[in-house]
Amino acid sequence: MTKKYVIINTSELSNIDFDKVSQTSESTVRKSLNGSLSLISFIGNTPSFLNGKDQYNNSEILTILATSAWQEEEE
Repeated sequence: MTKKYVIINTSELSNIDFDKVSQTSESTVRKSLNGSLSLISFIGNTPSFLNGKDQYNNSEILTILATSAWQEEEE
C-alpha cells in the first residue's frame, strides 16, 4: 500500500486521531513556513476525519513541499 498525504489547516490538528496516521503527535507534524497548514500522511484506508479532503501521492506532495509556502527560497 502506498502512503497518501493530506494538507489541513493547522487549526484542525485537534481533530486528528494520531493512532490512525503516520505522525505521532502535533509536534511531529510538518507545518508550512507561516504555520497555517499542516501535512498529515497515512497508509491504507482514509481515516474518517480526513474524508473529503484532497489527497496527494508522493510525487504530488514533493512538488507542493518544494514551493515557497513550505520551504525557504535558496539564494
